Amino acid sequence: MAFTQYTNLDFEEIKVSLREYLRANSDFTDFDFEGSNLSILIDTLAYNTYTTAYNTNMVANEAFIDSATLRENVVALARNVGYVPSSRAAATANVTFTVDLGAGTTRSSVTLKAGLFALGDFENTNYTFCVPEDIISPVNDGFAQFTIDIKQGTFLTKQFIVDNGQPNQRFIIPNAYVDTSTLKVNVKDTISSTSQTVYSQIDNIVGITTFSETYLIQEVQDEKYEILFGDGVLGKKLSNNNCVTATYIVSDGPGGNGVSAFSFAGKLVDNDGGLITTGISDIITNEPARNGANIESLDTVRNLSTRIYSAQHRAVTTNDYEAIIPTIFPNAESVIAYGGEDSSPPQFGKVFLSIKPKNGRFISDFDKRQLISKLKSYSVAGIRQEFVDLKYLYIELDSTVYYNSNVVGNVNDLKSTIRNSLETYSKSADLNKFGGRFKYSKIIKIIDETNPAVTSNITKIIIRRNLDVDTDNFAQYELCYGNRFHNRREGYNIKSTGFTLDGVLGTCYFGDSYIDEKTGQLFVFRLSNTGEVEKVVNNAGTVKYDIGEILIDTIRILSTDKDDNIVEIEAIPESNDIIGLKDLYVQLSIPDSDIGCVEDTISTGADSSGANFISTSSFSDGDYIRKTDSAPTSSRYTSTRDISSTSTDVSY
Repeated sequence: MAFTQYTNLDFEEIKVSLREYLRANSDFTDFDFEGSNLSILIDTLAYNTYTTAYNTNMVANEAFIDSATLRENVVALARNVGYVPSSRAAATANVTFTVDLGAGTTRSSVTLKAGLFALGDFENTNYTFCVPEDIISPVNDGFAQFTIDIKQGTFLTKQFIVDNGQPNQRFIIPNAYVDTSTLKVNVKDTISSTSQTVYSQIDNIVGITTFSETYLIQEVQDEKYEILFGDGVLGKKLSNNNCVTATYIVSDGPGGNGVSAFSFAGKLVDNDGGLITTGISDIITNEPARNGANIESLDTVRNLSTRIYSAQHRAVTTNDYEAIIPTIFPNAESVIAYGGEDSSPPQFGKVFLSIKPKNGRFISDFDKRQLISKLKSYSVAGIRQEFVDLKYLYIELDSTVYYNSNVVGNVNDLKSTIRNSLETYSKSADLNKFGGRFKYSKIIKIIDETNPAVTSNITKIIIRRNLDVDTDNFAQYELCYGNRFHNRREGYNIKSTGFTLDGVLGTCYFGDSYIDEKTGQLFVFRLSNTGEVEKVVNNAGTVKYDIGEILIDTIRILSTDKDDNIVEIEAIPESNDIIGLKDLYVQLSIPDSDIGCVEDTISTGADSSGANFISTSSFSDGDYIRKTDSAPTSSRYTSTRDISSTSTDVSY
């Protein structure tokens, strides 16, 4: 028999192939006896073949960016398309302090030297904060004021001497965890020269000439970075004995986020170079440290490198914007872009952008302005970029779990286990992103498989948006859910938490009444002491069941039951599978979900006939208002009552 099996990777299969080959040769007779010399040789050959096959397979995997597992290989493959992964980002705080030089001082300016600036304390951990370059402030009336950004980390300097005798000299920064945005590169003719040239970092060679004093960076092994200079054709070439000085900050990344208390530890000098040690005020924190992040993950490198390559350093399509923004704003966790033609009403000539940051819920106005400025070098003339705060679409569960009490001892432990399983799913890749999708079948399966005691579950889905109220003014509001609402003709498809209304006594709520299959009328009501509905505004807006949208007419809400001037408004979706449309960021809210457990008496044998089995409705409750901890228990009445109860109109 010919030995033609070349693809076996299993040790035992390789041994079988070797034995089949030897059977075809009559010179060997003892290969089938375990412990024989020839059998041992076969084991050795199989082991060697297995190891070689495994290594060959791994080498093949490392040759493709989708299958490579080693970071240096993924980065090298991304380098082939001109992609440089984002480095670790230092947490940045904005602070203000003043220097009192005294009345009548003749000093005209004060310089804060690059390097250590302050020590910060957060959660019993000390952090160092630096400035990457000298900052000069003029003196006015004896005072110099600094309002600056400071970065968490250690300020370091590395010098290289150019040696043309080394044919392959490389300029590799010896430290990992560098924030490359803080990297500054200067070049002197020799180490003893007093003058130096500041080189600029670029990310592409467009417009680069022979005399361009620029450099590129690339990630190399061990998460370190290499500085690349020109060759005399594209970019200025370094000369022999040139002294290259690189300054940078090595950071703890996200570890520095949240620091807000600082004590000065920097170096101040006047315009004559004299050291200033007195008159330094306390540091005022304008914005605590934020936006610290780890080096770009391998998954992100795989996803973005090809998209950046296709964008070719220009933003034309929405995909281009979604690929470019994470490279210029490393704190972006998820990005969505859509054209103005897709908005309602259409706004041609615009592209709308929304970002979910890694830290926090919204990006600051400062970050928005910075991003708009950076995007100008990528965008097409005539297209305006506009950032919109992302809109959270919360999904809540109302689940009744049946369990066999013979299998589990403590029902509270069972509840806790179920919640933990759901919490894990709430952090999955299905959710927590624009375009995320909540998959109902997965939730059912997760609950059923949490514990052998679980026999079944009936889980209902609620979708919720938070209305951010302007308590100072009359205003109109629009809430888009991106998913169709279930339309019960009895009304009260829409439920809200409480609020107070201008000109109306007592706590008010939103409700809706049926007009047709596509449309409902929004009204405002309050509850009497007996739980009766009293309408206070008959026509407060429109509910569009077919597209999942609530339009609230001009109204002034004075206060809300929930903190932060929030009114929670919930609806029942038409489908149990929920999709995050456009700028809707999908989140599964387990803390706001209701998980109840009911003993399955049929499974336990206590009620084998099922005569007294407690069944749970598969439909949502008929309460008038949204259930909250602060909601009055007397207000929970079913909506089968006549919704045209006592009416008290308030006109605006």
